[in-house]
Amino acid sequence: MVTLTAGDREVLVRVTATGVRPAAMIRRARVLLALDTSVGVVDPKEVIAARPGFSGDTIRLVAKRFAETGKKRDLPPVPSPVTGEVEARLIPMACSRPPHGYARWSLRLLEKHVALVEDTTDLHHSTIGRILKKRSCVLT
Repeated sequence: MVTLTAGDREVLVRVTATGVRPAAMIRRARVLLALDTSVGVVDPKEVIAARPGFSGDTIRLVAKRFAETGKKRDLPPVPSPVTGEVEARLIPMACSRPPHGYARWSLRLLEKHVALVEDTTDLHHSTIGRILKKRSCVLT
């Protein structure tokens, strides 16, 4: 079973009450609230699994993850290939003149040229677009 602190319980109640979160997050919050032993007697897992929107596997996995971590992960499991150095190389390239034979830079053309530059990681064109959008760079 799960024992929640008063602060955790308040956050989970807010998540389930507002309805502006992803459905999976709301479902996990409801499972944790149903399994919370800090409020007193808790229904057995079979009774909770019989409720609409709950399954035995969902209850087991949510309880297991909570027991292992107690909270959400802090960082993504894979570090981002985009660092300040990568951005510092990409933005001047996007602002420079395009190669001979091209009227302007495109995201796919930038993707090819980033792959040719040594000491940089290969970036997908959608990642390049996000970097340029974040820095308000316009390809002209």
